Amino acid sequence: MRLLTLGRLAAAVLSVLTFVFLFLHDSWHADNLFLVPDLILIAALAVAAALPARHAAAALPIAFAYTTGVLATSVASYAVRSELGLPSLAGALTALGFAVALARPNGTTPTRRAGAAPSRSEGAASTRPAGTASPQPQGTVPTR
Repeated sequence: MRLLTLGRLAAAVLSVLTFVFLFLHDSWHADNLFLVPDLILIAALAVAAALPARHAAAALPIAFAYTTGVLATSVASYAVRSELGLPSLAGALTALGFAVALARPNGTTPTRRAGAAPSRSEGAASTRPAGTASPQPQGTVPTR
């Protein structure tokens, strides 16, 4: 299964689970500080998952990053009360993983783009003959 398809599925699941969580815990009160961020999270994930592939590839990492922030804040609010918000923690880690995975270009490492020539630190040979100095940039005076 492709990463984008898994991301869409994860976004839909997180969106639905967050919506269900609001009902199960009767969180539809004006004093719930997480109500508006949760509703934005639900909408962002659902819309990003439903977009065509080209747009979903750009929208999903953003929606997952936002979700990570909201759910990490929720985990912190539980921690302040000496509790473990396990559903929020699981959702935050899932969202973080997909945000990072979907934000990286396919099949590349963070240090080098696909098709790019290796850098000197990766063992690329210099194209300058041995013993020659590097060319002086134009408009500068050589120093001794």
